[in-house]
Amino acid sequence: MKPVRLPAAATLALPRWALFALGLLYILPGLIGRDPWKNDDAASFGIMWTMAHGTWQDWLWPNIAGMSMPDEGPLAFWLGALGIKLFGWLMGDVLAARVGTVGIFLLGVLSLWYATFNLGRRQDAQPLRLAFGGQPEPDDFGRTLADAAVLIYLGCLGLLLHSHETTSEALQVSLVALLLYRTVRYVEGPSLRNAALSGLAVGLLTLTRGWVTPVCLMLALFACTRFLDQPAIRAARDLGATIAVGGAVAALWLLPAQLLQPYHQLPLNAWLAWNLDQLGMPGMHSLKFFFRVGVWFFWPAWPFAGWAVWAWRRQRRALHIVVPLAFVTMGALLTLFSDQPEQGQLLVLLPPLAIMAAFGLLTMKRGAINAIDWFSVMALTLCAAVIWVFWIAKLTGWPAKAAKNALKLVPGFHPELGWIALLVALAATAGWFALVHWRISRQPAVLWRAVVLSSGGLILIWILLMTLFLPDVNYSKSYASVARQIADKLPAGARCIESNVGPAQRASFAYYAQLPFAGVEGDHCDLLLLQDSIKLRDEREIPARYRDQQWKLLWEGRRPADRDERFRLYRRGG
Repeated sequence: MKPVRLPAAATLALPRWALFALGLLYILPGLIGRDPWKNDDAASFGIMWTMAHGTWQDWLWPNIAGMSMPDEGPLAFWLGALGIKLFGWLMGDVLAARVGTVGIFLLGVLSLWYATFNLGRRQDAQPLRLAFGGQPEPDDFGRTLADAAVLIYLGCLGLLLHSHETTSEALQVSLVALLLYRTVRYVEGPSLRNAALSGLAVGLLTLTRGWVTPVCLMLALFACTRFLDQPAIRAARDLGATIAVGGAVAALWLLPAQLLQPYHQLPLNAWLAWNLDQLGMPGMHSLKFFFRVGVWFFWPAWPFAGWAVWAWRRQRRALHIVVPLAFVTMGALLTLFSDQPEQGQLLVLLPPLAIMAAFGLLTMKRGAINAIDWFSVMALTLCAAVIWVFWIAKLTGWPAKAAKNALKLVPGFHPELGWIALLVALAATAGWFALVHWRISRQPAVLWRAVVLSSGGLILIWILLMTLFLPDVNYSKSYASVARQIADKLPAGARCIESNVGPAQRASFAYYAQLPFAGVEGDHCDLLLLQDSIKLRDEREIPARYRDQQWKLLWEGRRPADRDERFRLYRRGG
């Protein structure tokens, strides 16, 4: 027996304007006015910027001002570079590179919505018919479930930061949602066309972050075919079509890059080596990482998703559980079979978990839903209040302890009042209280009521951080100030700089200071920029590979918010 009894009143869809507004409020803060931040965000922007201002070789061999970065795949960087080419003159290179981020986010949300909608209107997902009628229509039921899945997806803590970064991970999670949607369409109507369109998603994923993840998810797709009345020969034919289309899409980069050999390099070799490094033997380290990080990374999706598996356990052929569960299982195995697991691998699980969580909402008791609501209201309102207190403290000095703690993280920073940011933050806070009042006063019976406060509260927290504290975070995580210091000390007519700085630092220095770093093939330069730690005993120690001549120190500095990192600029003696 199905575990769901639901009246039509519980399947009122969220107004389209409200869903669209939530999406914009989610994605736009953190894109406007934000500098490229330390590590992956700055490094990815550096690849895009180098492509946009470089030659055809930079598009085939991703690099950051001469530092080779061929590991993941070029698709996300192509999109960012295209944005710079088209809109850089209008909005600046940094913001132009993020135009694609908005489109990538919309692709993921729409794919998730339609995947859930198509699963929700299937006959095996429909609630039990009520004795006197009044049960929802299949399309209304599917729309309500799709709205709930999107709200859960937007409320996941792990998605928040990654969806705003200009990295391949943001594109990967949206393409996983696209592949999940194409999988749903395939199991609805197995055909060569649907298999080929699934192959398109597989190929795009391969161009984004390698072949390991898309191949494993493709196997999950065809593992679901055992629940269909489909001959094995037909399934094998469709699998071949998926592989052929996916391989053809990946060849759009790999074949020209291998034949033309940009900068006399072989991208295929480096790319395959990086892919093989993603696989390893499972161990306690990856297992601990999965559960320690996953507890908060997948919140609030994982409790609902786990309950969905239990509630629908008697319907073993229910594809609305089988399909997302296959993706979740394969995504979890990818993380466990990794020597160095990272958060980017966990992103693969978010779209299928959100779908499963939406079906878990159907069977939740009213008391459990009310408990989740009250937890969201109390916890998120408290977080917002703390943010406001620290913002007031850093500007006024009261409360003194809060002011000290706020400024301790950004030594040397002088906070200023930004009126536009303040008005946006006040409007977002007022909107939060209006949402809470609507939920508590009206007590709507709609299915998505249990997650609207979680999503709305998380959006509020993000807006407050990206308005009230954006200057502080830029000061703490950007290399703009250090880049300008180096540019001021650079000798006139400098043509080439050798360096050991990391990808994020190299990207920031090349963009903000236009430093002429050595190229991919390497150059013999008279300037040397070193990155090391201030904890080194010998402050003037030069790495062995640069000891061929004497060096004269021109400048030394670091970011005020970084207590370990140090940079030194040298000129070759003689």
